[in-house]
Amino acid sequence: MRLTPQQLDRHRRHILLKEVGGPGVQKLRAASVSIIGAGALGGPCAMYLAAAGVGAIEIWDDDTVERSNLQRQVQFTDADVGHSKSERLAARLRAADPDLTITAIPCRFAPGETPTGAILIDASDNFETRFALNRLAHASRRPLVSGAASGWTGQVSVFASGIRPGAPCYQCWVPEVPPTAEACDEVGVAGPVTGLTGSAMALEALKLITGAGEPLIGRLLLIDGLSGAARTLNLKQDQQCPVCKV
Repeated sequence: MRLTPQQLDRHRRHILLKEVGGPGVQKLRAASVSIIGAGALGGPCAMYLAAAGVGAIEIWDDDTVERSNLQRQVQFTDADVGHSKSERLAARLRAADPDLTITAIPCRFAPGETPTGAILIDASDNFETRFALNRLAHASRRPLVSGAASGWTGQVSVFASGIRPGAPCYQCWVPEVPPTAEACDEVGVAGPVTGLTGSAMALEALKLITGAGEPLIGRLLLIDGLSGAARTLNLKQDQQCPVCKV
């Protein structure tokens, strides 16, 4: 895939990175991702992936924009209130780079659905969706970039149980819905923490696509917004996991 002069100009800063270069930008233009959730995590993640030139981006979300979303979902404006999140986010990505193939799917992801992206990105806000995406990622041998944020903290990991031997899946780490789990609209969250988390998710997808660095496979990145600290934990495969056990 040859880059046009306009694309070379657009992606010049990535081309200057020795870990990416021209070949990495070409990989990005040929890549496809499916983002499940167009809210506080999916929005910044999608915008950075589009800005990086990821050629095909699919956005799943059945929700509409609410005014209370605007504190953290900075991809939307007051004029978007009441409109489809997936469609408004898709329109913004197309405006950022008309060369991309952006698909809005204004419905809720559920078992049996078939996202087309080579990389699955879980930016959802409920465990039912997270578990279903994890099962799909494992069965279809696709990497799953997963993120979550609440209060002042965020977390990001990459699950590749269907690809890398011994790698854990999401359910190795969270085997069942935590008894203390609260609905998204019942807890507060610092807006910039969701931006940090969504950006970290985009970074992991870029690393997977270009081969740069070491993705967070088998590791969990924890972001503490109050202390300004970040650390990583190692995750292990659960030999009794109902999804990925051998």
